[in-house]
Amino acid sequence: MTQQPSTPGQNSPVTVVGLGPMGLALAAALMEKGHPTTVWNRTPEKARDLVARGARLAPSVADAVAASPLTLVCLKDYEALYEALGPVGGAFTGRALVNLNSGTPKEAHAAASWAAERGVAYLDGAIMVPPPLVGDPEAVFLHSGPREVFDAHSATLASLGDPRYLGADPGLAVLHNAALLGLMYATMNGFLHATALVGSAGVPAAEFTDLAVNRFLPTVVDATLVEQAPNLDAGHYPGDLGTMEMNLNALEHIALTCEEQGVHAGPPRLMRDIAAQAVADGHGGSNYLAVFEVFRKATGR
Repeated sequence: MTQQPSTPGQNSPVTVVGLGPMGLALAAALMEKGHPTTVWNRTPEKARDLVARGARLAPSVADAVAASPLTLVCLKDYEALYEALGPVGGAFTGRALVNLNSGTPKEAHAAASWAAERGVAYLDGAIMVPPPLVGDPEAVFLHSGPREVFDAHSATLASLGDPRYLGADPGLAVLHNAALLGLMYATMNGFLHATALVGSAGVPAAEFTDLAVNRFLPTVVDATLVEQAPNLDAGHYPGDLGTMEMNLNALEHIALTCEEQGVHAGPPRLMRDIAAQAVADGHGGSNYLAVFEVFRKATGR
């Protein structure tokens, strides 16, 4: 049965397509905030608990999309989006789609074009929290695409957390997603490597974590990055408090320490090579943030 879309609002109907762990969390949060929620998944059994709590299980993806003015899609990738929504056809007319899978900016642009060809108001998006935090007011959701589409559905999106609008370029959400996840993995690997290094001398991880995470990172790393961020935009890297050559020396010592302690020396060797490249590029007298100029260039691979 095809329904006419209602006006988006605080308790507007919403459809969720894809019921993996994140899709289940999205639907549950919407229901908790009072949104009539329709769900669809290739495996209907995954909707059992949601249906028991009041969700409507659509018999087809076209029926699911037709039930609400806004459809949230949370699938593995863009190909899964096309495969799942291919049968929808005219049911999308006059409705909006927010795509919350991961991918690349190029894929996001292609999806925006695909949606435009079908008359769909489209936002690309990214979820920056794990499923248990969906629905928390501080859970960050990134969105990019037409501002008018975001504004029309921002009240509904706020039921999931803190919706951040990044701009009209549909690729901005997945670009930020890649950047933030890259930061997460680099930070996690840095912490794990450091913990392994002190662990080689029998230092417990819990003991080191208090020093590293609760004291060193906020005081030294976090504060420095916030303070120096404007210099990245300006390309200004004064070395009066420490030069790249000094940092290169420190990185060499870190690598040697790892080798002495029998710990994987790959991470510090990589950082040493990057610093060496910065020196070779003429930044020997600059501070360590000048490696930003190395990162901004393609490797040619």
